[in-house]
Amino acid sequence: MRLTADGVTPVERLVLVNRLTDDEGYTLALAEPLFLAPGDRVLVEHDAVTVTRAGGAVFSPAASAEWRCLGRGRVRD
Repeated sequence: MRLTADGVTPVERLVLVNRLTDDEGYTLALAEPLFLAPGDRVLVEHDAVTVTRAGGAVFSPAASAEWRCLGRGRVRD
C-alpha cells in the first residue's frame, strides 16, 4: 500500500507496517511491526520515523535504514 509520509496527510484505514520504502529504494525497516490507525500521520526524515496519532500523541518507533534494489531499471555502461 502506498502511504504519504509527509507528517500532514492522515492514514485512511488501518494498516500494519514493518518497513517504509521510497520510490528510490531507500528503506526504513521498523524494529517491530506497527499498526497505523485511521487519522494517524507519518513523517519520515533521514533515518527516523515519527508517528502522530489521531489523538495527538507523538512517538518515534525504532528503525534501521537500508537500500533495496527495486529492479525497476537496467544498469548501463
